Amino acid sequence: MGLRSTAAAIATAGFCLALAGCGNGGYHVPNMSQLPLVGGSRVIAHARVCDTGANAYCTIELVVTNDRFSTSEQFLNNERAALHRLGWTGQYAPNGNEHSDDSPGHSLRVIFATAYGDLVGIDFGWIKRSRSIALALSHANFARRPTLSMLLLDGPS
Repeated sequence: MGLRSTAAAIATAGFCLALAGCGNGGYHVPNMSQLPLVGGSRVIAHARVCDTGANAYCTIELVVTNDRFSTSEQFLNNERAALHRLGWTGQYAPNGNEHSDDSPGHSLRVIFATAYGDLVGIDFGWIKRSRSIALALSHANFARRPTLSMLLLDGPS
């Protein structure tokens, strides 16, 4: 009896450890805290989006505002300059309204655009964003707040 219960406990612990390793489908979810933002930035909405297909991955969608700038374009340019000062490097972006940078070591990639730029991309079907993110972008855009749409994902390495 004691041997069986010990074996059962070990089997249960092994099963739990296996599940813990696969807690998010066996793929990594980027950490928002690894994305440096210029001073005064505030995340007003975020969503985790995962694709469980053959090339499974998760991304973090963000809506970030910063009232220290008068336009979203100024905010975007300052954010990009700050990333480059920290060693992030420019990469190809999926469409003309977006910008993309890889972190030092290429462990993370951020794709970002002004709120308006991503709303255009959503409207034309060039990109997809979760409903909560699209609504937050729309509200910030109509409120004329300097706002960026950001997509954080694991880098190619």
